[in-house]
Amino acid sequence: MKKLITLCFILSTAVGFSQQDNVFAQDTIGEPTLDKRDITYNEISIGAFNLIAFGAIDIAYERILTPNTSASIEGFLLAWNKETSWAYSKESSLTGKYKYFFEDNHGYGLYANGFAMLSSGNYDEEDEGAEIVVEEDYTDLALGFGGGYKFMAKQGFFADVGAGVGRNLFSNNSPTIVAQFTVNIGFRF
Repeated sequence: MKKLITLCFILSTAVGFSQQDNVFAQDTIGEPTLDKRDITYNEISIGAFNLIAFGAIDIAYERILTPNTSASIEGFLLAWNKETSWAYSKESSLTGKYKYFFEDNHGYGLYANGFAMLSSGNYDEEDEGAEIVVEEDYTDLALGFGGGYKFMAKQGFFADVGAGVGRNLFSNNSPTIVAQFTVNIGFRF
């Protein structure tokens, strides 16, 4: 009889602990873990491609508005290689962007954006009849669109690769078309 009671006690204890472990496992499995990228809303980044290739300082601040949208402001300054920079006629610009992310990922993944860029610089314009190159100073506002992809790590570091095209609206001394190609490296906080 003692052996039967001991056996029942051991079995009931084992069954009880195994049920308790399963309940605990269900609680921890069912709870989502929140990473830094999913609970913070501010980002700061630097344009690594422009800095390395053209000596341009390109700094951006972005605010996540909803899981699918964000707004950003970017400052650009061509600091070095002003005479040898073939890629940019602008010396400085201030750009506002509105991004729409196609996935519900809290501001990362594939996106499309619209932008407005206020830029100034020197534009080389060729005189067709006299074969003379005239350098004109300009300040102009461009409107455009673009797209890209933002790669995001769980800790908050990210890389944003994007491109865009726009049109200057007001000045005859500015380039008609503006293009953007960005590779930004940053951190979400």
